[in-house]
Amino acid sequence: MTEGGGMEDGEGSAILIPLHEARRERLDMPVAFERRELDLILRLYGRMVAANEWRDYAIDHLTDRAVFSVFRRTSEVPLFQIVKDPKLARRQGAFSVVAAGGRILKRGHELARVLGVFDSRLKLVEA
Repeated sequence: MTEGGGMEDGEGSAILIPLHEARRERLDMPVAFERRELDLILRLYGRMVAANEWRDYAIDHLTDRAVFSVFRRTSEVPLFQIVKDPKLARRQGAFSVVAAGGRILKRGHELARVLGVFDSRLKLVEA
């Protein structure tokens, strides 16, 4: 490798990598949340911590999906998982919210709309 980051053989000419190998290397990278997506998720997390609903979280970057799990207590199973699965982006949407039992609460193409499942609903209060 040269100082500029390119690859060269011993004679100074560039080494070409077949396209299928380059794609395979790119596919081995784990899926991650983008900065704006993580910002939306952490805002929601902050609100729920302030409401004393959630207390801990974990982020997993797997090869096929990224998962943000929220917990009431660290030793428990996650209450909810916010999942980003790029393979489903063209079909049902890349984002989904999964409850503790594995039931998908909401799925969609836009993270903000999917996170809307956590918005509190207006309730009738009798005096």
